[in-house]
Amino acid sequence: MRAGRLGGPGPAARDEEQQQPAGHSGPRQRVRLLSRPSARIALISALAVGVVVTMTPAEGAAGNIASGLARVVGHLTAPSQNGQDFTGTPAVGALFTTTGGKLSNHFCTASVVSSPHRDLVITAAHCVSGGTAGVVFVPGYHSGVAPYGIWTVTKVYSDPAWSSSASPDDDVAFLRVTQLGSIVPIEDVTGAEQLQTGTPARQLVEVIGYPNDANTPITCQNWTREPMADQLEFDCGGYTDGTSGGPFLTNVDPLTGQGSVIGVIGGYEQGGDIPQVSYSAMFGVNVTALYHAAVAGG
Repeated sequence: MRAGRLGGPGPAARDEEQQQPAGHSGPRQRVRLLSRPSARIALISALAVGVVVTMTPAEGAAGNIASGLARVVGHLTAPSQNGQDFTGTPAVGALFTTTGGKLSNHFCTASVVSSPHRDLVITAAHCVSGGTAGVVFVPGYHSGVAPYGIWTVTKVYSDPAWSSSASPDDDVAFLRVTQLGSIVPIEDVTGAEQLQTGTPARQLVEVIGYPNDANTPITCQNWTREPMADQLEFDCGGYTDGTSGGPFLTNVDPLTGQGSVIGVIGGYEQGGDIPQVSYSAMFGVNVTALYHAAVAGG
């Protein structure tokens, strides 16, 4: 998974996570393939171009052969572009742990999403499945600067399907945030992305993420596709640990940096096993219902 997730749980985690911050978490160096003899051609082809292959028995079933081969081809032909460092945008930021009231390490990415009370942030559920004690959101963070302040996470809303089984189709969470000593909601300070659900699978998106080992975010544009049911794929390099929760944005205004969020890095393999390929659960009725629950405070 893309580390940066806080205590990223989940039996299907991309990389095994401990109960501590993770995000496109863990070493993302593998492409999962098939383990049966019928997949040997794909395996040989992958090895020929230098792809490291991990074969798992569970993926050797005949029913998975076609989808497995499709993923291999997609990985081998993925664009070679990489995410570029930039100074950030107001409504997207990093989730941090704190120590003694001071910022410690950032571990995931999140973004402000428009809501009636103007106080909600969206990220991947695996980012916050270990709890939010001492977790804060720093919008627009770059180079050690918190230009829009530090916001405390006071409540997490995630789908029961995620809580019970880490369903990749429900790897989404909304966070309620507040700023100590202020009654001004975050949306009034940073602006917000618009939540969109039920969108087509193929979209031109900008994806923003905060790699754990960097003090600035990265950004990249590409078209999404649906490699498997209810999952979006975005291909661009550089999306390592810490980018989990990063928004898939469409129709971005070049002046404000605001657009519509149609996904967040997470879902299948908790975001992806390699930095060049990222996933998101497709936003459907489940995300709509979760958003309304967060708005209602339920």
